[in-house]
Amino acid sequence: MAREPTLLDRQRRPSAPPPLDWLTLADAFEASCLLRCMPPPAGTRPARAADPGPTPVVEFNREDAAQRMRQLLERLGVPVAHEFTIGGLRRRYELHRLQVGREHQLRYARLVEAGWRQGRRELLAAPVSGASAPRRVWIPRLAEAAWRSALLAGGRHVRRHILGIRLTDRELAAVLIRSAALLGVPAELRPGTGCFLVSVAAGPDRLRILHRTTLAPASAGQPA
Repeated sequence: MAREPTLLDRQRRPSAPPPLDWLTLADAFEASCLLRCMPPPAGTRPARAADPGPTPVVEFNREDAAQRMRQLLERLGVPVAHEFTIGGLRRRYELHRLQVGREHQLRYARLVEAGWRQGRRELLAAPVSGASAPRRVWIPRLAEAAWRSALLAGGRHVRRHILGIRLTDRELAAVLIRSAALLGVPAELRPGTGCFLVSVAAGPDRLRILHRTTLAPASAGQPA
């Protein structure tokens, strides 16, 4: 009669990767938010609404968004090729295409996916009080990174009374609402046609978000 397997006989599951350090997390989380603002380029993979994982190619229609993404990935040890084209006839537009080389795609995917999971978890679970000193410093930085990404790469919806961002990613919209609260700004979430609109009021709230997401000029030898 065969004995029943014991706990020691069971195959051990692979251990989870260690969490990212705060500096790496901030860059990886911001890169993941930039990606979530943009649809994947046509033909890069089958459309899967439940799997917004990173693709090795991403396209931006704004140079500052592309340059920020390139800066973040290079700080993470993921070099990218940057192609720039101008299209359109009557209405001209810019297209900035970033592509990760095959040899760096695994590291890129792991960092971006870990950055999103860990950063989202930190923001949504951030305690109102009693946080450790590192968390008191870095949680607001993650909140700033989320809004900076949305302002760079999301669909801006600016009116006299609001500063709004159109997004198709529900989870990123929820992260922006939480991030605004952590920055001391109330934000609203409204469903739209095929998208979500996250907005803050004009005036002090808008100015606070813009001030907190503006990068200071980098000093010599130090990243922004």
